[in-house]
Amino acid sequence: MNAIIVNHLTKQYPSTLAVDDISFAVPTGSITGLLGGNGAGKTTTISMLLGLLVPTSGSITILGHNMATDRFAALAQMNFSSPYIALPARLSVIENLRVYGHLYNVPHLARRIEELAAQFNLTPLLKRLAGELSAGQKTRVALAKSLINRPDVLLLDEPTASLDPDTGDFVRTTLETYRTTHNATILLASHNMAEVERLCDDVLMMKSGKIVDRGTPEGLITRYGRDDMEQVFLDIARSPAL
Repeated sequence: MNAIIVNHLTKQYPSTLAVDDISFAVPTGSITGLLGGNGAGKTTTISMLLGLLVPTSGSITILGHNMATDRFAALAQMNFSSPYIALPARLSVIENLRVYGHLYNVPHLARRIEELAAQFNLTPLLKRLAGELSAGQKTRVALAKSLINRPDVLLLDEPTASLDPDTGDFVRTTLETYRTTHNATILLASHNMAEVERLCDDVLMMKSGKIVDRGTPEGLITRYGRDDMEQVFLDIARSPAL
């Protein structure tokens, strides 16, 4: 079964075609990479999947719910994380987690926050203001927030951007474990090709708003005759415009 189904999705701005008639499906329990250079359409696609942007045309179905007519039923089973979207800086870590927990109507919220604080080594930070945290600490809090409702679908935009290798490895290991233990579906936008090779079962390559190729990391590396996904990424990014 597919957790995410996208058919002929388009987003047209007055002077820009940000997403150009893309279709894809993401199998339940998989990690799928959404790759492309800046301006390729990745963030716009994720924003439409989250219901933050209304598509110009096309359809999105997530967990069996049509996002145009029944998106709140799907959103209750989804979550999102990005280092580029800051948590409220004047709230403490525990206050942030409480706010998001209440938004998702998480049962036994205090217990769930304790679990996440232990998992992400946040217990010493719970009373610290979010605005006072380091980049790595903020990432751990944001990831804890994204898992607070035990989502079936997790959308991630550059989850390890600007992290040191140790914290980045912690995030990747956490995502691998969560996918395995919860049969979760993860759509991952990333510029870290080693991360993509490690985590992703499948990869969607975007350029100029279109999906221009798709395959497993190993399959794409073989098809392009390259040594790794970074070389594949560069080949596609530097190919002539569509």
